[in-house]
Amino acid sequence: MRDLRGRTAVVTGAASGIGRGIALALGREGMRVAVADLDADGAAAVAREIGAGAFALPLDVTSNDSLEAGAEQLAARAGAHVLVNNAGVMLPLRPMSEASDADWEYILSVNLLGVVRCVRAFLPQLRASAPDAHIVNTASLGGLVAVPGFPIGPYVTSKYACVGYTESLRGELAPEGIGVSVLCPGMVISNLSATSARNRPARLGSQAAAPAAAAANPELATRMLPAEDVGPLVVRGIGENRLHIFTHANGRPQVERRFAAILADFEASPRPRSRAARGGPMKFALRDSLFNPYKIPHEAVMKSIELIGKHVIPEFDR
Repeated sequence: MRDLRGRTAVVTGAASGIGRGIALALGREGMRVAVADLDADGAAAVAREIGAGAFALPLDVTSNDSLEAGAEQLAARAGAHVLVNNAGVMLPLRPMSEASDADWEYILSVNLLGVVRCVRAFLPQLRASAPDAHIVNTASLGGLVAVPGFPIGPYVTSKYACVGYTESLRGELAPEGIGVSVLCPGMVISNLSATSARNRPARLGSQAAAPAAAAANPELATRMLPAEDVGPLVVRGIGENRLHIFTHANGRPQVERRFAAILADFEASPRPRSRAARGGPMKFALRDSLFNPYKIPHEAVMKSIELIGKHVIPEFDR
């Protein structure tokens, strides 16, 4: 989707941080931008920053009723061409063993199910706009690589799920002419901890807002990207219909090490001795309608598996 001028975008979590940066960049491309957020005042302020054509859209990505109302409001204006599912939350830093059911429900309800709900709510409009239609889901570099010893396990879990969902969604919507990308940012200056604490529903308990990383560690701040710099990268990714959109080229070695470890474990696995281990039943499963409802030829599936690693690493060079 190269020509964004005159089209309409909806960006969730757009009152601050990365969402604001993306909304501003899309506005500079001449798009009408629906600045969607739980923070209505913040969304209105960003809409004023963007100027003509932008408007605030109060939206709760955990509520189907809110999303239905937001979709109706957008449809009455122009309908969506670009959907950026950026709303996200983070838990206080602590081991996964200390995370409660309420913690898990909160982070997954926004970082995963919020994306799923938003796609479901706005997909009819995107289908009407296709082939001038695109979806961007914000995950994280932490959705490709876990960082041992860094206590953000629930966040990483939710972002891995977002990456898997997005890669699957791209395959489903490609025949309809709808592009799908996953944004995998590295460390970006934002107020995610504060907004996560403020927006947590009372029924799921409360959480304290940690000091912003940039303020707490000035040295770390020098390696963090300003949120406004993410927007142009997303615009470029939409224009090129990239599957993965990266912000930090220095994250490439981490991804390479992960895939190298995966391949090493394949090499260390016992060699198949039976028809079952060589793939007989797998071929059957892939041909079975339950496991392969789209009846994709087995050869095409196996070729796709071979190419998975090649689709990630080269995109750091884009």
